[in-house]
Amino acid sequence: MAENRGQMADCLSSVICLLSSVFCLLTLSGCGGYSNASLYPEGVGTVYVEMFDNQSFRRGIEYELTDALAKRIEAQTPYKIVTSRDRADTIISGQIVQATESVLTTERQIGRALEKNVELRAVVSWKNLRTGELLIDNKTVTASATYSQWQSQSFAYGSTLAANSLAERIVELMESGW
Repeated sequence: MAENRGQMADCLSSVICLLSSVFCLLTLSGCGGYSNASLYPEGVGTVYVEMFDNQSFRRGIEYELTDALAKRIEAQTPYKIVTSRDRADTIISGQIVQATESVLTTERQIGRALEKNVELRAVVSWKNLRTGELLIDNKTVTASATYSQWQSQSFAYGSTLAANSLAERIVELMESGW
């Protein structure tokens, strides 16, 4: 009888030891949820940023967006911007399809706008020139920004902020899927 109790205690301690080991391994390994892999597609070193087309009635926004996008790619990705399409691994292009302005708040007595919103919408494509693969295929991206004429801010100021925000969202699209 005492011998059976000893065997049962040994068996129980072995099971507890085994479960503890499995728990420790799962805890230390992180259950496979993390990776050191790059967020961006590999095999790409250079990007040519084509001047965006502008289908809206607001002129000049395409220059702001193209410039902001080139700067963000250079600063936030492992890619380098090249000025020649012939030397690029990939090309990113698109068009601004909408630039709208709306009133957010008005002055009660007079009805003048106190704060306005600029919203930009663009369609973006990113193509690998070496393989012909579309890394981004006509994705619609939207961004907005607010400004106030009472703070000496103009539509140009608001559209520059919105273009920078839109460039940030485009760079986020350049990340590889999970």
